[in-house]
Amino acid sequence: MRKLTFAFAVLAGLGAAAMAGPASAAPALPMGASASDAVTPVQMNRMERRVMHRRMERRMMRRHMERRMMRRHMERRMMRRDMRRM
Repeated sequence: MRKLTFAFAVLAGLGAAAMAGPASAAPALPMGASASDAVTPVQMNRMERRVMHRRMERRMMRRHMERRMMRRHMERRMMRRDMRRM
């Protein structure tokens, strides 16, 4: 019974300590740095956008080809299985 009471006391203490800290989930900033200094929006230039777009297209095409190959493989297996049954 004493162990249970002690466990509740420890949990209550940890909960109070957590509530006393900052309410934000963001990491703490070093002294002298404000929130506006920490994050600055940056717009991509044409070259960066083009590189990202081409990479995305390559990934999409690769996935498409993988699916196509798998489908052809499965169809061939099914055809062979059907041919063996005859």
